Amino acid sequence: MTTQTAVPSVGLLYPGVGADDDFPFLEQSTSGAIRLPLVRTAGGDVAHLVDELLAVGGSDNLLAGARELAGEAPDSIMWACTSGSFVYGWQGAHDQAAEVSRASGVPASSTSIAFAQACRALSIDTVAVAASYPDDLAQHFKRFLADAGITVVSFQSNDIATAGEVGLLGMPEILDMARAADHPDAQAILIPDTAMHSLRFVNELEAALGKTVLTANQVTIWEGLRIADRTLTLDSLGTLFR
Repeated sequence: MTTQTAVPSVGLLYPGVGADDDFPFLEQSTSGAIRLPLVRTAGGDVAHLVDELLAVGGSDNLLAGARELAGEAPDSIMWACTSGSFVYGWQGAHDQAAEVSRASGVPASSTSIAFAQACRALSIDTVAVAASYPDDLAQHFKRFLADAGITVVSFQSNDIATAGEVGLLGMPEILDMARAADHPDAQAILIPDTAMHSLRFVNELEAALGKTVLTANQVTIWEGLRIADRTLTLDSLGTLFR
């Protein structure tokens, strides 16, 4: 049994490269209102291919990372990788999280599950998806959302080959991707890649697009807090955190 710390702590299993600096940015910009200890799991900047991502999300990688995080005594652990969770499908992603939880003794979840939970919390059931991935990989996320009861009314894949390339995108490129994916019937726009810098842009994206925006790193933090029963209001992180 773990003892909750005074400051909420979400442990992150992060696959190597991309936007890992998003998380210390959030810690600093909130004046230490949240702790986000991060362990880089094996796999790194692999190609956005299904077989590669099944390996990245494998038990050996995640459990090794969870053991490393133990010294940080997090309130929860998040597998901060959308593609490395949704490639396992709805049940597989939940099995993946349950295995990490059993091994660590704290609640665990993943970014893919976080998207579904965030939509439920906001009563969102129709979305547009702006995916950085190649289409064959991105279709797995579409199926994952369908299994969660979420209808994708517009879907745009952007055929970016690796996480490292995604990490180079700035606000203008991300906004262009979201605009290209948007649809009048979408209650929210989902941007599903933890390799993409987004924590500093959520409010700007929502203001520019005129609707709720859910990004991978945003929902990852929210879900980690939710499963630990340590919810926070963070005005910089969009509708979800307000």
